[in-house]
Amino acid sequence: MHITTGQIAALIGGQLLGNPDQAINNVCKLNDGKPGAISFLANADYEQYIYTTTASAVLVADTFVPKGEINAVQIVVKDPHAAFVGLLEQYAKLQEMTKVGVEEPSYIGQNTVVGEGVYRGAFSYIGHNVTLGQQVKIHPHAYIGDNVTIGDGSIIHPGVRILANTVIGKGCVVNAGCTIGTPGFGYQPQADGTYKAVPQLGNVVLEDYVEVGANTTIDRATMGSTLIKQGVKLDNLVQVGHNVTIGQNTVMASQSGIAGSTTIGANCIIGGQVGFSDHLKIADGSKFGAQTGVHASITNADQLWMGSPMMPIKEYLRSVLHVQRLDKLAKRVNQLEQNEKQQQTGA
Repeated sequence: MHITTGQIAALIGGQLLGNPDQAINNVCKLNDGKPGAISFLANADYEQYIYTTTASAVLVADTFVPKGEINAVQIVVKDPHAAFVGLLEQYAKLQEMTKVGVEEPSYIGQNTVVGEGVYRGAFSYIGHNVTLGQQVKIHPHAYIGDNVTIGDGSIIHPGVRILANTVIGKGCVVNAGCTIGTPGFGYQPQADGTYKAVPQLGNVVLEDYVEVGANTTIDRATMGSTLIKQGVKLDNLVQVGHNVTIGQNTVMASQSGIAGSTTIGANCIIGGQVGFSDHLKIADGSKFGAQTGVHASITNADQLWMGSPMMPIKEYLRSVLHVQRLDKLAKRVNQLEQNEKQQQTGA
C-alpha cells in the first residue's frame, strides 16, 4: 500500500491534523510503530504510546485530548478501531486484487466463461462449463469442478476443492484447504449388516459475501441444495452436513458441526465445538456457548444456550454452581451419617 495521509483521511472520512502528503505503506501496533506505518488509539491504556511512537500516522477519536506532544500525523474519526479495521480491509483488498492473469501450468476446460480481471494461479484446475465472474481470484492448486459458478470478486485460496455444480456468489472468500460439494454422509443399512451409499445428487450454494475458514467442509445435498445464506462467516475446521441451511449473517466458530437437514436461523452466534443433531430447526438470533450439544429444535428467538445437553444459560450456570458445591455437600452428608451412627450406638 502506497498512499498519503490526506488520501486516507478522505477514504475514511476523518479530519487530518498534520502533513497531508505523509506517505503510508504499512500498518502497525501503536507500541510497535515504524516510520511509514499507520496505527490507531482506541484504548486509554495505550495512550502513553502515542507520545513516543515512531509510526507516521495515528487514528484518534474525536473525543481524544492530548496530554503532550505527538509527532505522528493524526487523523480524527468517531471510532478509531472501526476506522482502522476498514482501512485493513482496503489494504488487504488492494493486495489481493492486484493479481491478474494466468500462471502456468494451469488447466481450463471447454465452454468455460472467464470475466475480466481474473487471476488463475499455477497448477489450478478449472473444469468444463464453469463461469468465473469479474475479478475472481483462483489461487495455486485450487480445483474447480464442472458446472461451477463463482460470482464477481470472490477469492478462492490455495488448495481449495470446489466440486461440480457448486454455486458461489459475489464477494465470497474460501480459505485454504476447504472442500465444498463433497457427497453428504448418507448410507442405507442392508440386511446383511453392511451399508449402501445413497447417491448425493444435489449441490452447495453460497450466497453473496460468505466467508469459509481454512479446512472447513460443506457437503452437497442429497437432493436440492445445501444453502449458506448471505453474509455467513464460518471459522476453520467447521463441518456442514448435507441439506443444511444456515441463515443470513450467522457466525460459527471452529470445530463446530451441523448434521444433515438442520436449519440454522439468521444472525445466530455459535461458539467453538458446538454440535447440532440432524433435522433440527434453530430460531433466529440463537446464541450457543462453546461445546454446547444441541439435541432439539429451538423455537424462541434470541436465546442464549449452554451445556451438553443444552439448557438455557441461567439453568446452566445454576447447575455448574451446584456441581461446584457437591464436594461440600458430600462431606456434610458423610458427617450426618457418622453422627447418626454414633447416636444409634450410644442408644
